[in-house]
Amino acid sequence: MRKQTSLILAIGLASTVTASIAACHSSDSKSAAAVPSAKVTTAQRGDISHVLTLAGQFQPYQVVDVHPKVSGYMSRINVDIGDVVHQGQTLAVLEVPELKAQLQQTEFQLKQSNEEITQAENGVSRAEAEHSALHAQSERLKQAAEGRPGLIAQQELDDAQAKDLSSEAQVDAAKSALAAAQEHANAARSDNQRIAAMENYTNVTAPLDGVVIWRYADTGALIQGGTNSNDQALPIVRLSQSNLLRLRVPVPEDDVKYVQDGDQLQVRVDAIGRSFTGKIVRFTRDVNFETRTMETEVDVENKDLSIAPGMYANTMLQLAHVTNVVTIPVEALVLNGQQETVYVLDGSNHIQIRNVAVGLQGSKLAEITSGLNPGDRVVAGGQDKYQEGEEVSPLLAASPASETVQETGGMIDMKAETSDGGAH
Repeated sequence: MRKQTSLILAIGLASTVTASIAACHSSDSKSAAAVPSAKVTTAQRGDISHVLTLAGQFQPYQVVDVHPKVSGYMSRINVDIGDVVHQGQTLAVLEVPELKAQLQQTEFQLKQSNEEITQAENGVSRAEAEHSALHAQSERLKQAAEGRPGLIAQQELDDAQAKDLSSEAQVDAAKSALAAAQEHANAARSDNQRIAAMENYTNVTAPLDGVVIWRYADTGALIQGGTNSNDQALPIVRLSQSNLLRLRVPVPEDDVKYVQDGDQLQVRVDAIGRSFTGKIVRFTRDVNFETRTMETEVDVENKDLSIAPGMYANTMLQLAHVTNVVTIPVEALVLNGQQETVYVLDGSNHIQIRNVAVGLQGSKLAEITSGLNPGDRVVAGGQDKYQEGEEVSPLLAASPASETVQETGGMIDMKAETSDGGAH
């Protein structure tokens, strides 16, 4: 009987202990389940950039059709396509026999005009000498008549005075003849200079440093002078100023507001394996109606002529950029009406809902201009599961501090073009 009682007591005690242990485990499980976990990231200082990738094309800085000023036969042409020429270099020589005859005639007329000037100068000197003698004679007679009245007849005095006045008129006439001869000489000189200039136009020179990209004439051809802008006469050659190029880039309408003079572009020319930095120097300030793009230009030095006009380039234009700003992942932002908010953890891991001001936003990161400090911990995702003041168990997730967002407005893939060309 005692044994049965002891056994019953032992079994009861074991049951009590087992129940107590089970109750403790149940309490711990409920406590752990009461604190939910949350994905948390840290606000950091970093950079956010928006860049636009575009395809551009190189154009010559200038293209000039070289016409002669006069018409004539091509005596000699010194250049061909691909030749590099310098300003003032003789490209071609024309033969115009009529100009040579006209030049000789103007030279003769100029020489004759100079002789007329010499003759007129001599006439002035002779008239002045005669006038001086007659004037002196008239003055002597006048003085003698005043000293001894009646000594000299009045007729003689009148004749002397008339000769004096006549000789003075002769001086004026001689001076007028000299002036006319000088004017005639000036006209002859101008005509001579004009014909000489026309003669010089038979040497056709390069107006700028460039490359001959086309040749239209050969030796012996009759070349028409380019004296009229409406004239359809062919030029002798076409020159391209290729030591300085225009890189033309079509900027989409939405990004026009970011384009400013002096903005830098990263340029890559795949055809020659060359990369460099360029600056925007001009843009049209006009959006094309059909393409909805604005032509933008970068001047590119090309002294070695390694870049050929017509080549494509891939460019990268920085649209918006902030540096050393507070950044958080975009999934940490919650829009509450018109206000952006974040769920911030305090020192005891309790949630605080805080209003923030958002600046530049990328695809992964956002700039926080106010409301957060570097090092603040924020919930990144699933914020609708948490309440203000709720305690959470943070699961820290790493996130980048900086981001570069690339928008594409069209790129040129030289390898793809090559393979497509091969396929055809």
